[in-house]
Amino acid sequence: MKKSLILGLTGIFILLGIVSAVCPVCTIAVGAGVGVLRAYGVDDLITGLWLGALIVSSVMWFLNWLNKKNVHFIFKKISVIVVFYAIFLIPLYWMGLIGHPENVVWGIDKIILGVIWGTLIFILATLSDSYLKKINEGKAFVIYQKVFIPLIFLVEGSAIIYLLLRIQGA
Repeated sequence: MKKSLILGLTGIFILLGIVSAVCPVCTIAVGAGVGVLRAYGVDDLITGLWLGALIVSSVMWFLNWLNKKNVHFIFKKISVIVVFYAIFLIPLYWMGLIGHPENVVWGIDKIILGVIWGTLIFILATLSDSYLKKINEGKAFVIYQKVFIPLIFLVEGSAIIYLLLRIQGA
């Protein structure tokens, strides 16, 4: 099952490889993070966090690609968002990774809760990167800032979740 998830994520990256947007290196790093975390048995809440970031990054990639190709249609953003979340989450449900009553924390499926948090954290990281560039006259403070900011946010988010789970004893 772990191999199926890793292969599925790799396949999505191959399909999206022709697209460019937020930061391909960052998106690949997030995707690798999901595969590695899942393969090593890291808690599903943390894995979900990275998966949520991967989904947001992929959505941003694809929307940027559509804009560059001058593709416009009604409800474009919401359609792409719904499709991408479905592409990532429905296979996890079919594989039995989402929806187990014993895999919940605070009454919510761990992967789903992690995806929600990962989505929010990645959006916050992207906004932080934009803000830092804005106050620095449109330039990054450090090389690969676009990569470092999301990864730092995700690592910090993972550490916080790990500590919360340890405190709760989950």
